[in-house]
Amino acid sequence: MTTDIGAFAQGIFDAQPFSRFLGAELTGVGPGSAEIRIRNRPEIQQQHGFVHGGVLSYLADNALTFAGGLALGGDALTAEYKINYARPAVGEFVLARAKALVTTRRQAVCQCEVYALQGETERLVAVAQGTIVAAGGEQPSRTQAPGQEEAQTQGQGRGQEQGQAQAQAPTRP
Repeated sequence: MTTDIGAFAQGIFDAQPFSRFLGAELTGVGPGSAEIRIRNRPEIQQQHGFVHGGVLSYLADNALTFAGGLALGGDALTAEYKINYARPAVGEFVLARAKALVTTRRQAVCQCEVYALQGETERLVAVAQGTIVAAGGEQPSRTQAPGQEEAQTQGQGRGQEQGQAQAQAPTRP
């Protein structure tokens, strides 16, 4: 992982109780991209021994949101996403790779591919696409992605008297 952005993203990931509960690992990030994996085990399988679709959906949703949040430069939420399950997920790990395809000031359209991994073999098991939006409003203990301070302050103060700056909370994915 890139040092600043990697440490930033890992800090946010580590603060997600559900990700810890599932045993998920953030294995890679970049500007507008993210990779998350989970080791396959009986607790995350459905009755046929395949990784449960809800686990694949979690992976896609979280990877999409990280990719979009990093592309947007901070705190982000999933506005919507769709997932297509292509085949049953069996293997040692399941892995989601997401990237931002189009980014505007307030949203990123992202795509994610979910793979089942067995040794060096990757098998595509699901594809997702989503719209990720920059989170608005004040929230406690939020941080900003490295290098995003200037981008977040541009355009502030509209509708205010000259010389006054609009307060804006720092952001994270």
